Amino acid sequence: MPREIITVQVGQCGNQIGWRFWDLALREHAAHNPAGVFDDALSSFFRNVDTRYTDPVEIPLGDGTRPISALRARAVMVDTEEGVVNQLLKSPLAEVFDRAQLVTDVSGAGNNWAHGHAVYGPAHRENFLEAVRRAASTCDSLQCFSLIHSLGGGTGSGLGTYLLSALADEYPKQLRFATSVFPSADDDVITSPYNATLATAELIEHADVVFPVDNAALAELTTRAQGGGAVASEGQRGAALSDNATSRAVGGVGGAVTKAKAFDAMNNLVAHMLANLTASVRFDGALNVDLTDLTSSLVPFPKLHFVLPALAPLYALKDVRYRSMRLEGLFSDVLQPHAQLVQADPKHTTMLACGLLLRGDVTVSDVQRNVARLRPQLRLPFWNPDGIKVGLCAAAPVGQPQALLALSNSCAMAGVLGNVTGRFDLLYKRRAHLHHFTQYMEADGMASAREIVRTVAADYSSHHRAASAVPEEAEALLARLRRPPPV
Repeated sequence: MPREIITVQVGQCGNQIGWRFWDLALREHAAHNPAGVFDDALSSFFRNVDTRYTDPVEIPLGDGTRPISALRARAVMVDTEEGVVNQLLKSPLAEVFDRAQLVTDVSGAGNNWAHGHAVYGPAHRENFLEAVRRAASTCDSLQCFSLIHSLGGGTGSGLGTYLLSALADEYPKQLRFATSVFPSADDDVITSPYNATLATAELIEHADVVFPVDNAALAELTTRAQGGGAVASEGQRGAALSDNATSRAVGGVGGAVTKAKAFDAMNNLVAHMLANLTASVRFDGALNVDLTDLTSSLVPFPKLHFVLPALAPLYALKDVRYRSMRLEGLFSDVLQPHAQLVQADPKHTTMLACGLLLRGDVTVSDVQRNVARLRPQLRLPFWNPDGIKVGLCAAAPVGQPQALLALSNSCAMAGVLGNVTGRFDLLYKRRAHLHHFTQYMEADGMASAREIVRTVAADYSSHHRAASAVPEEAEALLARLRRPPPV
């Protein structure tokens, strides 16, 4: 059965989020595996090695009862600058990472997608693939690659999507997930609209599922939390996000020990999303969801594979302000705008499909009752009236009795993609900063990327209209959407 997941974290943002995720994953496994046994669940993200040798020797999983000797993350870290990677390697997590699975450079991609994609991509392709082969060689049945990156700069967007396409070439049978941080409208990188559009076009072509998060939504959530505002519901003011719980153990993004930075709390949110997404792989549960199953359930049409994540409740490890939240409250909150990691409102547009992944000591009957209560509030299309995938993992997050991750393949994504191309157009119509990109790529590649993104946004809008149309009109719209594009 496919099990292992290799995480590929690219660029400053990707490595910062990865840093948070690995710390959180270790905390969770320590909490649920006090005997220190290297079992099947732990092996999905970690190797067990004997470090008495210069090149640590793999200790086979066996029957899943062997003690942990030393853990190595199934991860490949990539960056065109060494700052964040070096800080991570000086942190308490340093020994978790295999130095042979690091790919770094020194000069950066200059906030330029084309530089990262066309220069650093080919330059580091073989080194990257060799690091991936090393990681894959220790897997019994590799299931998935999980890319973590941002779209606003040059490395995460350009090099990150180049490496994603390389994985598609070399490992076509394995799933490719991408957790992609979209820039906000006021991003301080002036070329971020170009970078985001070019990278999104590559994600459309080469990813199987994209989990978009955006800086604006993350910043709003953490600002409200730190200001004491309600992040969940009006009655849950205690469920605020603590921005320094993880940084106390890891040293903070960028090495800040005494004071958590603004991005720390935002990175924590994304790390919690990833932890909840992968919990069914890492732990047992009554209704655990396989990632292949999840993909086939949430992506009914090719290229419409953008799945909006939302969390309930929103708080971090050891948050003393946390108050218990009833299961009904989790289901009520998780599809509200204030729980989304993207600025979108999935309940007020058509959902092509929805996933609800619950963690904690909850009975199947309680889950079924709450799903039945939530179902009438969702605008599912007539051709997929039962398009809700439910997962239940028994292992609760550390410090939390229960948590719920909602995954919505929502037509609200049309607005998110429209914002991306809209900001692109503001620059492109004036040809502003275009010469920086055409040093490394053909000029018509910019317009082609925009058209790819615009087409997917239009398809999401068409599905939203089809859900409200009379059956004959809806079938005509669906027939057009199913028609393969001209070659």
